[in-house]
Amino acid sequence: MSGSEIEALIKIMSRLPGLGPRSARRAVLQLMRKREHLLGPLAEALIAARDAIVTCGTCGNIDTSDPCVICADPRRDHQVICVVEDVGDLWALERAVATRGVYHVLGGTLSALDGVGPDSLNLSGLAGRCGPDTELVLAMNATVEGQSTAHFIMDMLSNRGVKISRLAHGVPVGGELDYLDDGTLAAAMRARLPMSE
Repeated sequence: MSGSEIEALIKIMSRLPGLGPRSARRAVLQLMRKREHLLGPLAEALIAARDAIVTCGTCGNIDTSDPCVICADPRRDHQVICVVEDVGDLWALERAVATRGVYHVLGGTLSALDGVGPDSLNLSGLAGRCGPDTELVLAMNATVEGQSTAHFIMDMLSNRGVKISRLAHGVPVGGELDYLDDGTLAAAMRARLPMSE
């Protein structure tokens, strides 16, 4: 149907999250139609990003500087460390302006079935950042693996005097009870709060 270069581009694009083969084909067609305004600048931006991207040695974020702009920002509260599973979670929290603290990216979660143990995660870096005045916010996904990892971190840091909290789980803002799954409803009931006047 098309040349090998175009097919190779479609194949690569189809590996991106949210793009299957059909969506990738449409995206490539749009890029080809607007070669001068889209394809060329995209290719240049991808090469520039490939050459500039580094992993922050402090928190594990992906940026173009080490330390990343978050870790290097003196206006951030470096005593509040929000622990996340991956960089996408960090970006989501930043987009929501959810904290003025800093982050720590684990690079996954513990999973015996997948062979992911403590040595596979960025846990030693986390331990080195925690002191007696540190507050650790465990922003793990509400999955079995996420909660197991959170409990492991709590046990790992239990003798350091670190204040540890976790994200609230339950009914989302704008959520309707009838549409929520049983686990979410049960978590919301367990984490209920008193009404204030």
